[in-house]
Order: sequence, then C-alpha cells, then structure tokens
Amino acid sequence: MSFTNKAPYFIRSFKIFFIFLFVLCITAINSFAQEDFFQPSPKYNSSRVVGTVITESVIATAATIGLNYLWYKKFPHSRFHFFNDNNEWLNMDKVGHATSAYNIAAIQGDVLHWGGVRPGLSALIGSLTALGFMTMIEVMDGHSTAWGFSKGDMLANISGCLLYEGQQLLWGQQHISLKYSFHKSLFAKYNPGELGSNLIQQSLKDYNGQAYWLSVNIASFLPSNTNFPRWMNIAAGYGAEGMIAAVNNPTEINGQKIPYFKRYRQFYLSMDADLYRINNISPLATTLLKVNRTIKMIAPALEWNEVDKLKFHWLYY
Repeated sequence: MSFTNKAPYFIRSFKIFFIFLFVLCITAINSFAQEDFFQPSPKYNSSRVVGTVITESVIATAATIGLNYLWYKKFPHSRFHFFNDNNEWLNMDKVGHATSAYNIAAIQGDVLHWGGVRPGLSALIGSLTALGFMTMIEVMDGHSTAWGFSKGDMLANISGCLLYEGQQLLWGQQHISLKYSFHKSLFAKYNPGELGSNLIQQSLKDYNGQAYWLSVNIASFLPSNTNFPRWMNIAAGYGAEGMIAAVNNPTEINGQKIPYFKRYRQFYLSMDADLYRINNISPLATTLLKVNRTIKMIAPALEWNEVDKLKFHWLYY
C-alpha cells in the first residue's frame, strides 16, 4: 500500500509552535499596559497562569476537533493498530517530529516560567504537554486505516522532549536547540498533491527542501567571564533530496512521466545565532526573537552527501 503524508504537517509540526506564542498575545489583553508584561514574573502570577491554561485549553480543543473533522473524517476509521513507517522519507519525518516536540516543550516551558511557575516545574509541564499533544496525534493516526500508530514517530517525539527536559535538569537552560530551515526544491512540481502546490504548502510538506539543525550555543559551554558573543551558535544539519514519494519514487503520476532521481541524505555544518541571547535587549525583543530558537538563520554552510561529496554554500537556508 502506498501511504501519503499523515495529518497536514502544519498541524503536526511548526504551525503548532505559534499556537503557544499566540497564548501570550491573548493573555496580554488585560495586562498589556504593564511595562513589565513581557518580563517573567518573579513569583507565581495566578492571572497569567490561569489565562494561559484557559487559552491553551480552548485552542487545543478547537485544534483537536478541527483536525478530526477536517482531516481524519475524510478517511476510513479502523480499530487501533500500529504501522511501521521507519523506511519513509529517508527519516526526515522523524527528525521533524523530534524538532516539533522539542519546540512545543520549550515554548510551553517559557510561557509557564513567564507566569512565575518555578523553572523545574515549568520545564516538566512543558515536556509533558508536548508529549501529550504529539501522542494524541499518533493515537488518531492509529485509528485510521490509511496509517497507524507509529512507534518510530513516538520515539522521535520522546527524544525531542528529553532533549529539552534533560538540558533543564542538567543546566537549568537550553544550550542546544533543534531548528528548521526551508528552501524551494525542484521536486515538488512532480508530485504537488504530496509535496505541496505552493510555497506555503511546500514549506510544510516537501521534505526535499527542509533541513533540521542541532544548534549549539558556543558561549554556554565556555567560562561565564568569556567575551565570546553569547548569541553565536554552530549548527549540524540533516536533510535529504530526490524524494517524490515516501518510500520509492514512482515512474509516472497521473500520466506524467517522472524522471529518475537518486534519493540521498545530506549532512551540513553551518553557523547560526540565538538572537534572543543578545545582551541588553528588552523583554519584548527577547520574546519576539525567540522564534529564532525554532528557525535557523541563513548562513554559509558546508554540505556532504554521497552524490556530490563535499560542497560549499555561500548562503544556505
């Protein structure tokens, strides 16, 4: 059986992040006049926390209902079952799951810390929230005849949460983050139904144009009195190309012949930045720039792959 992409990637992945950022905007309505609104509360702030919980509950309920009626209802349901998709998309989807889970946990942890919840507890709740949301998606997949509950996806979800929670336990902050970048690829035009028919869809569905990055903040591992820029990172990336479908490329789609493309993995080394770490910026700027914790900066990159071997990009995204 040929399996298409699961639930739309904007639900399964990066657009989820902005749900949690949106929580700040909704809660701000009653408090925005305060100069220190974007500053984390030094003690437990019940109005912030309650507002956050209510807003997230409404959004999560709406997202779950919407996902069920707008996507899963289109496909036949079945008894809960498992499905092994570990051979699909050269594992790009698995890295995407880990990145999604990590960033949901980090954003949720930040929101609760902003509400004055102590750091250890806010991080734990953030991790459990991310794992719970991603698990809910997998359970819904498990009741669809088209897919199934993926153990590989769950392992990736757990890995992303553990990367966040482990750093909070070890260091009390994030020295390493998982980030995303995208460029338009030449492959989407051959299978727009699967890979997207416009730039927005392709940024979410076309794994050929996506890259995922393990971004390490250098100054975090240096002595506290170092003069090394606090915002400068080094990033190791993973990508893949040549994929027209999940497992094997078809030779024809809707009567259109598909050229042969070799499917291969790509590995990158690049510079990056955590702009929210810049010294002496306002709490508002820090909050807004934390989107940079999710999206990698455009920068020169060194790539290795089995087709071209070593190659250099003056700018890669």
